Amino acid sequence: MNPAPVYQARRTARSVFVTVRGLRYHLLAWGDASLATPERPPLVLLHGWMDVAASFQFMVDALSADRYVVAADWRGFGLTDASGQDGYWFTDYLGDLDALLDHPELGLAGRAVDLLGHSMGGNVVMLYAGVRPGRIRRLVNLEGFGMPATVPDEAPGRYARWLDELKTPMQLRRYDSLAEVAARLRKTNPLLGEDKAAWLAPHWARQDGDGRWRILGDTAHKRSNPQLYRVDEVLACWKRIEAPLLWVEGDRTDVAKWWGHRYPRSEFEQRLAVVAKVQRQLLAPAGHMLHHDQPEALAQRLETFLG
Repeated sequence: MNPAPVYQARRTARSVFVTVRGLRYHLLAWGDASLATPERPPLVLLHGWMDVAASFQFMVDALSADRYVVAADWRGFGLTDASGQDGYWFTDYLGDLDALLDHPELGLAGRAVDLLGHSMGGNVVMLYAGVRPGRIRRLVNLEGFGMPATVPDEAPGRYARWLDELKTPMQLRRYDSLAEVAARLRKTNPLLGEDKAAWLAPHWARQDGDGRWRILGDTAHKRSNPQLYRVDEVLACWKRIEAPLLWVEGDRTDVAKWWGHRYPRSEFEQRLAVVAKVQRQLLAPAGHMLHHDQPEALAQRLETFLG
């Protein structure tokens, strides 16, 4: 059997390691700070759950102009240290992002940035743009829908479930080869090209001493979150967003598959309406991983929005 073709990156990223809130953080950087101007500030990219910074390579390659782009592996993902705690919380992601934007080695401190987040990362950047509105020039949310609303009566059951899970070791499946890792990526997202899956696999997994491959994600990410998702608090942040927002989604994304009737699309539209300046884009054919499915179309719309 012939090996799968491997995607050839157009722009070369360099790895950068910095200390953030006691953790060794890994970032990828394309270009350097000398490319940044007030009209074209640094573009900061933040990935979603069970993903890595390298996931944005295809979109960055499709940008027509060189610019300074930075993508971070969130804590407990990729090559960034795990938290060493029993779970991961939005407050820690906010703290990490704030520290990254102020870090003297990244060339981001003291200036507004263009900020993009996908899925979980999209949820984080929306909160951050409301908490620190002056730090964001343009904001991009790739399918960061938020979470279903909760009510206080759910708290006892969620705490109990979390306590039970603390007694059970969490595990992630391991794979015998990179080809199996690539196949796993394509099973999750059938629109992901074979060449892109082959390129992404070694960035998404690492080989252990026994020769098997493990996903670069802390198993603690699989535990239930005992904290309730308080929509009123989230919307209080969203209302304070000053930057223009570009909302992008794929035509094949069906939120009902994730949450059923607990979080209908109509409720998301009501939430998004509190943001003052919103532009929308729909990519087709594309699912939740739209930066994999339509990187060229996404890059084009991104550059038009960023100006």
